Amino acid sequence: MKHLVLIAIIFVFGFSQVNAQQAVASTGTVQANKVTSPNAPKAKWDKTTSDFGEIEQGIPKEAEFKLTNEGKEPLLIQTAKAGCGCTNLKYSQEPVLPGKSTIIAATYNAAAMGAFTKSITVTTNADPNPVMLLIKGTVVAKK
Repeated sequence: MKHLVLIAIIFVFGFSQVNAQQAVASTGTVQANKVTSPNAPKAKWDKTTSDFGEIEQGIPKEAEFKLTNEGKEPLLIQTAKAGCGCTNLKYSQEPVLPGKSTIIAATYNAAAMGAFTKSITVTTNADPNPVMLLIKGTVVAKK
């Protein structure tokens, strides 16, 4: 009798573990049910890449990325980070009101010769996924 109860417990435990694994495997990822408000802020970028082309060594170059709030609630830039110390960022910490825009300015120092691609990662309250902005070009010798 003890063996029969033990086998039944093992069977139930094993069955519940298999079902739990299948539920995760069928979806691929576990996601929370998130309902987006129709009034939520909506981030619209004028561009996500700025190509400087050829720039002279030692002469910093600035790119501007325009961010517009197309939603009905204020948009906040939560974080903006350059991928390296060779790129400086300027942006407003103030909320972007509905229908208004702001600029994120990225200045590349152009110290090293050669081709470059630098990234800026921006997170807003409009989307939990960050946006990757790129600046690229080639630094050439001064003329």
